[in-house]
Amino acid sequence: MSKALGVIMLDTAFERPVGDVGNAESWPFPVLFETVKGATARTIVDGRDDDLLDAFVAAGQELHRRGACALTTSCGFLILRQRKLAGRLALPLATSSLLQIPQVAKLLPAGKSVGVVTYDRLSLTTAHFAEAGMTLEPPVVGLPRDGAFHGLIEGGRPYDRQALERELLQAVEGLIEREPSIGAIVLECTNLPPFSAVIRKRFELPVFDILTLGCWLHAGTS
Repeated sequence: MSKALGVIMLDTAFERPVGDVGNAESWPFPVLFETVKGATARTIVDGRDDDLLDAFVAAGQELHRRGACALTTSCGFLILRQRKLAGRLALPLATSSLLQIPQVAKLLPAGKSVGVVTYDRLSLTTAHFAEAGMTLEPPVVGLPRDGAFHGLIEGGRPYDRQALERELLQAVEGLIEREPSIGAIVLECTNLPPFSAVIRKRFELPVFDILTLGCWLHAGTS
C-alpha cells in the first residue's frame, strides 16, 4: 500500500469539495490531516503567524509519527515559512504551490510567462516570491475581497460552486487580457483546484496547483 502524504491544515470550517486540498478524495493516494489550532486563514494570509511556528512543527511531527512520507500545507501563503519549517522537520516539506513557479517557467516557450492567481493580492508580496525562488515577481491577479471566495473562507457563506467558478474565471480572463504572454497558470490558493480543469479547458493553458505539487512530492517520497 502506498504511503500517505501529510497535510498540515489551517483551523477552518468551510466546505471542502473534491479537488480541495482538505478533501481526502482529491488525492490518488492516502493522505493524513493534522490541524493547527488557531491558524485562521486571515492570520496566515497576513503573515501574523510567528507565534504559531512551534504548532506547525508539532503538526508536522505528529503526521510523521502517524506514517506520512512527506508534508504539504493547506495555504499557499505559508511559503514564507518554507525554510524555517523544513529546517525543523524530518520529512520533506512543500508548503506552497508557488514553489512550482520557477520550474514551470523553464518549461514554457520563449516569450511566455507564468501567471499566478492568489486568494489575496494585497497580501502576496515580493517576499513570498523570493521564498519560492523567484528574483522577479510574475504577473498576479487576486480574488476580490468582497467576492465569493472570501465570503466562503472568511465570511461564513455557504459553498456556491457556480459563483466561485464564475469569479475565478473572470479573474483569470482579466489576467490574460492584461498579460497576453501568459503560457501557464499557478494557483496559489489550495481551495482553487476544484476549478483547475475548467481553467485548463476554457483558456487552453496548463494549470498547476497544490495537487500537482503534492502528487510530485508523493511520487518521490512514497
